[in-house]
Amino acid sequence: MTTADTMQLAFTVSVQEADFDIAQLQRSLLAGAAAEGAIATFTGYVRRDNENRQVEGLELEHYPGMTEASISAIIEQAAKRWPLLGACVVHRVGKLVPGDQIVWVGIASAHREAAFSACECIMDFLKTQAPFWKKEQSSGNGHWVEPREIDSTRAARWHEDTAE
Repeated sequence: MTTADTMQLAFTVSVQEADFDIAQLQRSLLAGAAAEGAIATFTGYVRRDNENRQVEGLELEHYPGMTEASISAIIEQAAKRWPLLGACVVHRVGKLVPGDQIVWVGIASAHREAAFSACECIMDFLKTQAPFWKKEQSSGNGHWVEPREIDSTRAARWHEDTAE
């Protein structure tokens, strides 16, 4: 097994309907990343309101296989930019209600700056590049959630050539 193979094993992606256990995910990330340095995580929840509308529910759809490949590519981009020891993304699909966990991103690195930056970058790209379709239910009416300009602006900054 090569070093690249070992690193690949520490990068995991799951798109699932079932809820997830944050503590278990972090333990798995620590075990797979040799538990050294820093862990940065992000957990996203379904909002109770969005753009001045009360949200009653959210339905997420995806294209199986393509979505996981897209998320894996996002992690690989981050791994080229920062020295990651491990990364895990769990994203839920199906019908969710306000307060439900929707996404978890966990990053392991030897240094906190890389862990924080990679976590933020991956989350920004999940919002703009991963093929998910979101339909909000508000006041009995459903509408598709369009990408927000702020999400594109946040993701664009990671494309800038920053000299370190």
